[in-house]
Amino acid sequence: MADSPLHPSIVAMVSLAANIAANHPKNGLCQLERLRGFGIAEEQIEMVVDIARHIRDEAGQMQDHAFNEEAKLAIAPVAVSPAPTFLSEPAKAACCTPTAKGNSCC
Repeated sequence: MADSPLHPSIVAMVSLAANIAANHPKNGLCQLERLRGFGIAEEQIEMVVDIARHIRDEAGQMQDHAFNEEAKLAIAPVAVSPAPTFLSEPAKAACCTPTAKGNSCC
């Protein structure tokens, strides 16, 4: 079976999500224009942006929590979206939590 490259729209969508999740200074605006040029529906683009932001925010909250525990600080991170609840001994959690809009990131 021959390898086939990913369609350019898929590459642009993955790149857009990665740029947003990584807080890249360019924010994936180039990929956004490419996706619109490919005729990708705005609803699909908005879903990708929502999921990427959720992953970015969740990672930041987890980093803040780990830092606070290690530094023995009682400072609660400011939640920008519904934050996951962290226990002193983490319970087995699902691989991801849905976004505030209900989009699954799995």
